[in-house]
Amino acid sequence: MKILITGGAGFIGSHLAERLLKEGNEVYAIDNLSTGSLANIESFKDHPKFHFCTGSILDRELMDELVSKCKQVYHLAAAVGVKYIIENPLLSLKTNIVGTDNVLELCNKYKSKALITSTSEIYGKSEKMPFSEHDDRLLGSTHISRWGYSCSKAIDEFMALAFYREKKLPVVIVRCFNTVGPRQSGQYGMVLPKFIKAALLDQPIVIFGTGKQTRCFADVSDVVGAFLKLMNSPECEGEILNVGTTESISIEDLAKKVKTMCKSKSKIEYMSYEAAYEEGFEDMMNRKPDLDKIKKYIGYEPEYKLDDIITRMIHYYEN
Repeated sequence: MKILITGGAGFIGSHLAERLLKEGNEVYAIDNLSTGSLANIESFKDHPKFHFCTGSILDRELMDELVSKCKQVYHLAAAVGVKYIIENPLLSLKTNIVGTDNVLELCNKYKSKALITSTSEIYGKSEKMPFSEHDDRLLGSTHISRWGYSCSKAIDEFMALAFYREKKLPVVIVRCFNTVGPRQSGQYGMVLPKFIKAALLDQPIVIFGTGKQTRCFADVSDVVGAFLKLMNSPECEGEILNVGTTESISIEDLAKKVKTMCKSKSKIEYMSYEAAYEEGFEDMMNRKPDLDKIKKYIGYEPEYKLDDIITRMIHYYEN
């Protein structure tokens, strides 16, 4: 099958491309390389069934050409990482909203099935735990950049559902919770690769905020496997599904775990959110997905535990 991945040189996109190629598919990928990297696709860029294009999902003509060739589109291209979003608020909004509109319009034109990746940021700073797909959202002021990102991804979801309901476009929406693994960069605020790189170099491991906030980290292999099953399950069309893991850890304990597993001499230091990001920055204390729905639909069960994930990432960065 011919399949398009937007954001195909990104962390998740490159793992997805590699998996699809191994299964015998012909893969087209587009990436503007703002947060993606050619290094991520180095191991398979010369595969005879892989076609890479450097470009933007905002380029309607280019996207038309790519979507016209493919029966499935995995839409992963988006502004990612808290740091990048705060530094590029306007481009982040345009990429997420206009880019997704392009993808949906063209998928509808060519009758291609779409999987739209969304985010746990959708839930905002709600204190209800765990987050289930029909829960209310609680957001902060429009003065805070990160809530603009949350809103832009919510618009993506509204548009996708509207295309499904009005145009009968087969579309699946996936809300990802802290996906991690080899190839992930800490450059844009991704906490686990940032901690591991610092620990391996015996540099300070810097925690933003109190470190008491908790997160659940899912391995990219588990997430990509879920994407494939969701895309190929007709009963998932028109549905929103969380994907991640329920193994929760505080950021403070994560830093200590990484330091121990890396046998590091790093000091653990703390930095205020304002110093790290922007004045008035808000974070959510806890973020944990309810996975009942995705288990019901595709029997999803994460294989990788946190220690396994960290070990894999340590080996990757050491090499």
